Amino acid sequence: MLITGRLLAVAAVGIVPALLPLPAWAGPAWVLLVLLVAIGDAIAAPSPRRLVVSRTVPGSVRLSGTVTCGLVLRSTVARRSRLLVRDAWVPSAGATGNRHRLVLPGGEARRLTTTLRPVRRGDLEAAGVAVRSYGPLGLAARQSDLDAPARLRVLPEFTSRRHLPSRLARLREMDGRSAVQVRGEGTEFDSLRQYVVGDDVRSIDWRATARRSEVVVRTWRPERDRRVLIVLDTGRTSAVRAGSGTRLDAGIEGALLLAALASHAGDRVELVAFDRALRARVAGVAGARLLPVVADALSDVEPSLLETDWPGVVALTREQLSQRALVVLVTALDPAAVMAGLLPVAGQLTSRHTVVLASVSPEAEAPPGGEAVPTPGADVYDRAAQERVRLDRDAVGRVLARDGVVVVQGDAEQLAPRLADTYLDLKAAGRL
Repeated sequence: MLITGRLLAVAAVGIVPALLPLPAWAGPAWVLLVLLVAIGDAIAAPSPRRLVVSRTVPGSVRLSGTVTCGLVLRSTVARRSRLLVRDAWVPSAGATGNRHRLVLPGGEARRLTTTLRPVRRGDLEAAGVAVRSYGPLGLAARQSDLDAPARLRVLPEFTSRRHLPSRLARLREMDGRSAVQVRGEGTEFDSLRQYVVGDDVRSIDWRATARRSEVVVRTWRPERDRRVLIVLDTGRTSAVRAGSGTRLDAGIEGALLLAALASHAGDRVELVAFDRALRARVAGVAGARLLPVVADALSDVEPSLLETDWPGVVALTREQLSQRALVVLVTALDPAAVMAGLLPVAGQLTSRHTVVLASVSPEAEAPPGGEAVPTPGADVYDRAAQERVRLDRDAVGRVLARDGVVVVQGDAEQLAPRLADTYLDLKAAGRL
């Protein structure tokens, strides 16, 4: 039984007679009377367990998006119920407006709504429904927690989507749908056209010219139907803070943008998330279905406090790819981790594939408010240490570049567009 503020107010009325010359038993009698009335009021309240509760929840929502969830309460008693309902979710669901007061007639149903604004990726579980049923006098209530299982999948935010239109425009230009034609070693033949002054004489098709009365040249387009494998490192270095999230969050943004762009370019995109075990895999999906499947696969991927098994990454790549492809390693360029793990096996990847390493740069770990005003003392040493780390990472990047790895660095906001630009540059150069 729960008491209400109304019961306390009624009990306080007994203070006034207590100031009068009344018998000693008057005070306890009043308290007992109020208590008995409260018990009777609680007994008269319809039991919350006589309610049938069900939830209607959308399948998914993007991080920081807003979604409305429905809660249906159906009464199985004949009496009217005065209820206070709390639609409970885990704190990361960001539930607002989840407390509802209502009067539910006997045998009828009501639908309540709760707004959710999630603050993290993954599957969010509903925590139950707390229902408080008040008695006719409003002095006491009965309360129960009812089960109404529900799960909401929160997908990555994909804020880098805003960079997609400009990259698609460049891709259309490369594909020859505008006036530009791309020519170069390793690209696919597109068409023949008449020679104009300024064309490279090496592009002249002499056999076709012999069959015509004019000089014709070959035009080329970037290679299509190539394979792109995105390897997302979920080891311990991916848990480092970067901007408003982690390195892994920034890597997911880059992976989503690259997957969307490569899919529009006609390439076959595959993705794996790996540390010492396979955390997610997407393969055999193309077209409009690719991006939703990738987002769904990455929604519940979290950093693990383990060193990444880079020989295992090489073995997984060999298993996944049987021909030359673009392998994108979304990982950290930390000197210790790279020298001990990635560097010894980098040659095994570059000997068979074009390899790109995408890493969040040290600038991503600066305070969100921007650079602090320099102050004497410890701040000087902090800045010197950050500069030392930056120089070490640049040195490791140069070592990887000598092994044939294309290194891309950027902060949490810059990494995704820079990775997309690198992909387009490689495609234009015929290196995929």
